[in-house]
Amino acid sequence: MSPLLYYALPALGGYITLSIFFLRRPRLLHTPHAPVFCPRLVAHRGGSGELLENTMEAMRNAMTQRADLLELDCHLTRDGVVVVSHDKNLSRQSGLNKDVSSLDFEELPLYKEELEVYFSPGHFAHGSDRHMVSLEDMFQRFPQVPMSVEIKEKDEELIYKIADLVRRFDRNEITIWASEKSSIMKKCKAANPEMPLSFTISRGFWVLLLYYLGLLPFIRIPEKFLFCFLPTIINRTYFPFSCSGLNQLAAVVLKWIIMRKSLIQHLRERGVQVVFWCLNEESDFEVAFSLGATGVITDYPTALRRYLDNQDPWPQPPKSEFLSSVSLPEK
Repeated sequence: MSPLLYYALPALGGYITLSIFFLRRPRLLHTPHAPVFCPRLVAHRGGSGELLENTMEAMRNAMTQRADLLELDCHLTRDGVVVVSHDKNLSRQSGLNKDVSSLDFEELPLYKEELEVYFSPGHFAHGSDRHMVSLEDMFQRFPQVPMSVEIKEKDEELIYKIADLVRRFDRNEITIWASEKSSIMKKCKAANPEMPLSFTISRGFWVLLLYYLGLLPFIRIPEKFLFCFLPTIINRTYFPFSCSGLNQLAAVVLKWIIMRKSLIQHLRERGVQVVFWCLNEESDFEVAFSLGATGVITDYPTALRRYLDNQDPWPQPPKSEFLSSVSLPEK
């Protein structure tokens, strides 16, 4: 045996042993984040499979099903109102081919009478409420309900308006910054550092790399939430690529890479809440929770509530304190 191997092999063995030891016992190195709430049931766009997405009617329905978290996206109107809308352009939602930013809030069109559910292709949602709503109105009507606010564009005015609204309504601990891009998340953190952060795409891949290198137990994690897609929905309800073969390959590879119980357990031991999206079938609920996920983002809060209640013989009572003050908006 060469002198290099003589020293390298024991060192490598010791490193692997320490890494596995602290992967299973991260609290010996890190103080875990203290959770303010536990998002078991997360309503995607308010539950866009049951009622028209992002309407007050959808949000109220989600709260009837005792949703723990409302998932929202926001954009800014021409007159500076933060509006709850998934798309920048209104064509899909309303048929009007204009950006949210090109209209005043009072000029925003009604939603279409039916909208296809993105993660359940071929299924459509309907509702009597077709009005778009402002984030301020959401905070007023659901003052104690946790929300995740996703920012899709590097719009500093939008980010600072959201940060100010969160402070004004005293929601720092129950409103989550979410974005796919680290450059946007950096601006969000600067605008209101008291709000909890979720992982961006690049940060998520970084965590995976550290996990497979054995370094994750030794690295600080500032994020409190990981919103991650479940690989088993690829090529079934989620089609990230136009080519079916690529979708099949992605499903196999990402399932092997991401669906690791030891990784999810490590993150949860450190106070990171792991939530899989966007799951609309009971079989997917089962997969997510069997992996150790904290919760699930769904378009069908009624279906997820039924699943959770069947797992828990003593379900929580309805959140009547939230519902009693909610009424549909006029516009």
